[in-house]
Amino acid sequence: MADEKKTEGEIKSSASIPAEEKGSAPEAGGAKPPAAAKGVAAPKKPGEGLLGGAPKRGMEEEGEAGGAQEAAEPISRRRFLSWLTLGWVAFAGALGAFATGMLRFMFPNVLFEPPMTFKAEPPSQYPVDTVNTDLTNKYKVWIVHNEDGIFALRAVCTHLGCTPRWLESEGKFKCPCHGSGFYMNGINFEGPAPRPLERYRISVGEDGRILVDMSRRYAFEKGEWVDPNSIIKL
Repeated sequence: MADEKKTEGEIKSSASIPAEEKGSAPEAGGAKPPAAAKGVAAPKKPGEGLLGGAPKRGMEEEGEAGGAQEAAEPISRRRFLSWLTLGWVAFAGALGAFATGMLRFMFPNVLFEPPMTFKAEPPSQYPVDTVNTDLTNKYKVWIVHNEDGIFALRAVCTHLGCTPRWLESEGKFKCPCHGSGFYMNGINFEGPAPRPLERYRISVGEDGRILVDMSRRYAFEKGEWVDPNSIIKL
């Protein structure tokens, strides 16, 4: 009985202890840190400064990135417009080249040559022992009148195709390329020319004018100079 009473007394005495004294007792997990004094900043926990400043720096960086993006937008737009213009120019050039090719296809190049037949003056306009050079530049033809008659000599050297010159003072045709020489009748006598000059078909038209046909040629070495169409007998 004495033990039971003692126990009850201890219980009562412990219950009468003030609450402040209970709060000062150490907790099971360890001592409670003292409260910070007034006017003294409490120490920051590790990482609190970094975490606290991170949102601000993030906002600044985001603002800088947005400004850079806004500044880059006009440059990108200008570059796009320049590339677009360049593309249109290239397309227009290609279209023009295609159109030019089509036009050239529809209108092909044509080599205009002098007519193979032309008219000269009447025979009476060519005195004996003369060489007329009026048609040489246009038709490469000399109208020659000698004792045999009137004939048309082809003004092309039989060596390499140069155009000889009539030297009236020397009475001969002289090639300026390699020095071939021909008599007034077209026979070769000097230089590398292998054969005489050629003649064209010649006749007198209904109007009395000389008609020269360059589609038909007569060669001396083939015996064709005796053909009546190679000379006009007067």
